[in-house]
Amino acid sequence: MAIILFSLSGVLFFGAIRFFLVHQRSGVYPPKQVLKKKIAALAGGGLLFLFAGWLLFSL
Repeated sequence: MAIILFSLSGVLFFGAIRFFLVHQRSGVYPPKQVLKKKIAALAGGGLLFLFAGWLLFSL
């Protein structure tokens, strides 16, 4: 179960990094405010699943 949570955390962090790199380019769609919200949501979800996986792994 912990492996699934760690994997999901990695996927979410990968998505956050991808949107961060898109955010760095000028003249992109969607607007930068939308990208910032997506980055925050993906990174927050990644941290949540990483913490949950760490808790399950340490039991």
